[in-house]
Order: sequence, then C-alpha cells, then structure tokens
Amino acid sequence: MDGTRRFAGIDWAKARHAVCVVDGQGRAVARFEVEHTDAGLRELVRRLTGVEGVAIERPDGPVVEALLEAGLPVVVIASRQVKALRARHGLVGNKDDRADAYVLADALRTDGHRLRPLRPDAPETVALRAAVRVRKDLVAHRTALAQQLAAHLALAFPGAVDLFDELASPIARAFLRRFPSAERAAWLSPRRMTAWLAAQGYSGRRSGAELHARLAAAPAGVRGPSADALAGVTLALVAAIAAIDEEAKALEARIVEQLGRHPDRAIFTSLPRAGRVRAAALLAEIGDRRERFPTPASLACLAGVTPSTRQSGQHRVVSFRWTCDKKLRDALVDFAQDSRRANPWAADLYRRARARGKSHPQAVRILARAWVYVIWRCWQDRVPYDPARHGALQRRVFTPAA
Repeated sequence: MDGTRRFAGIDWAKARHAVCVVDGQGRAVARFEVEHTDAGLRELVRRLTGVEGVAIERPDGPVVEALLEAGLPVVVIASRQVKALRARHGLVGNKDDRADAYVLADALRTDGHRLRPLRPDAPETVALRAAVRVRKDLVAHRTALAQQLAAHLALAFPGAVDLFDELASPIARAFLRRFPSAERAAWLSPRRMTAWLAAQGYSGRRSGAELHARLAAAPAGVRGPSADALAGVTLALVAAIAAIDEEAKALEARIVEQLGRHPDRAIFTSLPRAGRVRAAALLAEIGDRRERFPTPASLACLAGVTPSTRQSGQHRVVSFRWTCDKKLRDALVDFAQDSRRANPWAADLYRRARARGKSHPQAVRILARAWVYVIWRCWQDRVPYDPARHGALQRRVFTPAA
C-alpha cells in the first residue's frame, strides 16, 4: 500500500483527545493530543488536513462537527468494535487512549472500503431527536419516582397507593399534597371526600363515598410522632414528580412544534395511531438520510426486530438480536404494538403470531418487522402512508378468510 497515504484515528475524551496518524503501511507517522477547546479543535483540523479519513468512536459532538465542517471524511467505529480490534495488536484487556487512536486509524486503513463515511442528519432532525430522547428520559424518571412513591406509601400511607388509577396523575398528586399522611386523611368523611373531589374538578368513574370506603378499608398506616416526617418525604416525592411532569409536557409541546416544521412529518404522522410524539420518535430515530438504509432489511436489522442466526456445522441457533440500536427498536416496537388497534392487517399479523405460540414481545417484533418494509418504502419515496395502496391491508379487508 502507498506509504504516502494518511489515515487518522481519534480517541475521544472529555478534556483531551488522543490522535494518531498512520501511513499506507500502518506505521504511525504522528501522535499528539489536543485539548477540548476551540483552539484545540482548530489545531486538530489543521494537523489532519490531507488525511483520507478520520475514524472516531462517536457520531456527534464538537469534534465531529469540526471535522465535517473542514470537509474531512469521518467514519464511525463503535466502541465494541474497537474493543475487538485490540486483539490485532496484542492489546486485549488493556485500555490506552494512544493505543486506541492507533487501532482506529489502522482499522480505517485496512477496512475503510467497508465503512460508510458519516453523513449527519439535517439540523432539524438532530434537534428533534434530542428533544424526543430527553422527553423519553423524563418520562422514565417520572415512572421511577412514582414507583418509589408507591413503595414509600405502602409503609406510611397504604390507603393512598391504589386510591386512584395512577399514582402520578394530577388528582392523585393533589390528594397527597392535601393529605400526605394517614393522620391527615382521617379527617375525611364520605361527604368531605365528595366535596374535595368536586373542588378539584374530578370526573372519574368512582364516587366520593366509594373512594372513601376504599381509603377506610386499607391498613391504617403510620401514625404518631413519625407520621409528619414521613409526610415530608411524601410531599418531596410528589413535588419531584410534578416538576418532571411539567417539563415533560412542555417538551412535548416543543416536539409537536418541531415536527410540524419538518419536511418528513407527513410520512410518519400518516401511520395508524402514530399521533405526534410517536411519529416524532420514529422520524428522529430513523433520520432523514435515505442512503443510510439502502434496503428495508438493513433498517430492520439495526432496529433489532429481526432474529440473530448463528450457524456452525450442524449447529444452528436463532435467537433474540441483542446488538442493535435500542432507541430505534423502542420507537418501532412502541408504534407496532399500538398499530394493531387501528389496522386490520397489523391486528391479523399479531393474532397469527400469537396463534403460532409466540409471546407478546415476539409477536410485536414480528409485526414491527413487517411495518419496517412499509415505512421504509414510504420514507424512500417521500410519500405518506395510504391504506388504499397497502396491498396486504386491502387483501385482508376484502378477503377476511385469507
């Protein structure tokens, strides 16, 4: 291989980045470090001018942006792949930033023809993805806090745990702010409970008398000197849940606004029961770079909705695909499992999978894989989903016996 060619590898870090440049023979011709500052990134770009490509472990961040802005080809090599590639150089079990930078550069030299250069999504897609993922994290935090609150109330105030359908709901939070302990709730009577619910605008299915009876039938809970201290814990958890819920709702409004301005919005909002937030999640995780997924199978594999097959000689095992883009899989599975409630084709696919003995998660992944082919076609053609043009759906609607 031509010794004049140059390939670079960057081991990204928080404060300083280790860089290695190799020639066409695999010899390290330059090793240096740059600080994670504006001046350091300018120096990095200057010293890498002329290389055929730069290998790095992450697809985003200021380093990648600086390289792309300078017109340098960037290739992403996942951390797990770098870990496996260390065996080439006798580095198994040893993590060293300078060595990893060399491994990245040498992998680009030997296998660069197999790797696709990074082409980031449009800025509006990147911004939408950030908002969708943060909202999902906030919802997960809210769920975890609600579970923590339920565990706390099971000891301190058992009657409040199942009083309302959801412990994190606005009415349940309002109740716990007013009655954070069993001692304070003892003031309630059926009439007072009915009056309090009316003041809150409660429109649930249960009457005040029924809810009071449920409260009275539960274990008494903690009373006495420690009740006030435990009530303080209840109020703190309720306040944390309310704060997260408020931010999640505000972020949801911004997601809907961002989605409304996105050129691909009609493709994903046209899917059955996709709504706005779910459509935004699908768009954000799939992206807008059509060349990233040249076939629907490539999208299905990255999403982890196709099984993994291992075969050696007479031994063949088909198992769950653990290595995938988990955020993409979550978005597709979340959409697929609800689509069966509005689409006869999806409902039939799910029903037949369950009839074959598949579990609910397996059946949903089978349905998600089928949806991938539909979504991919709409996405590539830049057209919304049209049930009238979905052949499998039309056959299912007009020939139910099939």
